[in-house]
Amino acid sequence: MRWGLNIFWLMGKELRVLWRDLVLLLLVVYSFGPGMYIESSGAGEAINNTAVTFVDEDRSSLSRALQTALYPPYFLPPNEAGPDEVERMLDWGETTFVVVVPAGFEADVRAGRSPTLQVNIDATKTMQASIGTGYLTSILSGEVQRFAARADLVEKPPLDLVVRRAYNPAGNNVWLSAISGLLNQLSMLTIVLTGAALIREREHGTIEHLLVMPISAFEIALAKIFANSLVIFIAFVFALFVIVQGALDIPFAGSEALLIAGTVIYLFAAASIGILLGILARTMAQFALLIMLVIMPIMILSGGMTPIESQPIWLQPLTFLLPSRHYMEFAQAITYRGADLAIVWPSFLWTFLLGALFLGVSLILFRRSVSGG
Repeated sequence: MRWGLNIFWLMGKELRVLWRDLVLLLLVVYSFGPGMYIESSGAGEAINNTAVTFVDEDRSSLSRALQTALYPPYFLPPNEAGPDEVERMLDWGETTFVVVVPAGFEADVRAGRSPTLQVNIDATKTMQASIGTGYLTSILSGEVQRFAARADLVEKPPLDLVVRRAYNPAGNNVWLSAISGLLNQLSMLTIVLTGAALIREREHGTIEHLLVMPISAFEIALAKIFANSLVIFIAFVFALFVIVQGALDIPFAGSEALLIAGTVIYLFAAASIGILLGILARTMAQFALLIMLVIMPIMILSGGMTPIESQPIWLQPLTFLLPSRHYMEFAQAITYRGADLAIVWPSFLWTFLLGALFLGVSLILFRRSVSGG
């Protein structure tokens, strides 16, 4: 068919232009390669390699056990210092936590008394200080309780609560952040590449050359959607098998082929949004501002960063208008719970319908603002 050949020819033109744009190619390679790995692995633990110093005035077996209870990846192996060194070490950022074990600490524990540990914190390291305090106090308290239990100083609790996770037994946050990271990269780069391609045509004046040819606005839009989506799709498949399953060693409970099929539908929807933004913006600067206003809501309201149920009640129905929300639903269902097509097909359908809606609006605006029809 003639329109199919026109779209194929225009796709070739788009791919050749993108191939010559080294900056965009490097952005795609980095985002789905090293950037994907860093984003996912960096979200694995709240703290990493936190420095802890002990001022051990007790010199007992319990005080030594407290030090050996701290180990990577949360904490670096603790070192010891004198009481007069604490202030200097905190001021100069040599350590984040200083635990002071007072003299007679073990004896007080054995006697059934409630001794205290002093923890000095460098609060200028905000993330490590706020979150690391919970880790540190929990580990130290647990070690003291185990020591007291061995000494028969505490009673065995009447209830032993055992938590079992079906998909992620160790509770590794890297597994949960990888799919969210894939969605973020898909959304950002697909919208940016597709919208930028249309803006580039307008700024270079080549859009008028296309319009005088026997090519419709629908063929121009589909060619840009297919060409840029193809590049992102190849990068996605690489990230899925090489970064997520290979480097990060994240297992899949469901079918990779089903997730890839759903991703193709989402790429169509995201590229349609990019076309719409490229039509609304008259210059690349305006497009960049629109990207800032659109990308963050797409990422935040998708349910990847925060669950939909945790968002304001009035906002939750509005998230149904975002293709990213439906993509995150079926991606998590396939990856984490092993869902099949019989379960996720409504999300597939909603993603496609929203993409078709955005494309339809784009074509109406395209004819009015560019072709004058």
